[in-house]
Amino acid sequence: MAERAKALLVDDRKDNLLALEAILQGLPVTAVAVESGEAALKQLLTDDFAVILLDAQMPNMDGFETAGHIKRRERTRHVPILFLTAADRDAQLALRGYAVGAVDYLTKPFDPWVLRAKVSIFVDLWNKTQLLKSQAEASREREAQWQRLTDTVDEAARALRGGGDEAAAEALALLEKARWGS
Repeated sequence: MAERAKALLVDDRKDNLLALEAILQGLPVTAVAVESGEAALKQLLTDDFAVILLDAQMPNMDGFETAGHIKRRERTRHVPILFLTAADRDAQLALRGYAVGAVDYLTKPFDPWVLRAKVSIFVDLWNKTQLLKSQAEASREREAQWQRLTDTVDEAARALRGGGDEAAAEALALLEKARWGS
């Protein structure tokens, strides 16, 4: 069974986390809520996420610093980050969010249907990426199987070349024909 997409919700206020979880209910995504940037970074060490919803203004490590750490890690640098913040007066905050790698910056109050639509898109992209990874792995396995078959046919042909009788010659011809897919 394929792994279900996850969304990392990061906000220092529990009521905001509960609201985000409610907004995402019914989507094909598991919400994982944490209350700090430090907790988010720890969660990202063990889990893969389709999207991160990150509060910009938090005590200790704010969302911008958290995003900077996320984007510097090889494992997490491609996870899309949506900043959510109540600070809508300062356009510089939005620019700062984009500068650290955010794909979007939403100010509160935001339309929950817009947030659901954005999360749905990233979940869909994550699911398609997982499918492509699975297909690539299956293709590598088929290639390995083909290589093993080819090696076996080559080995059989070498063994038959030493036999010398008419049956061995016919078997050799058949094996070589099979080898080249004719």
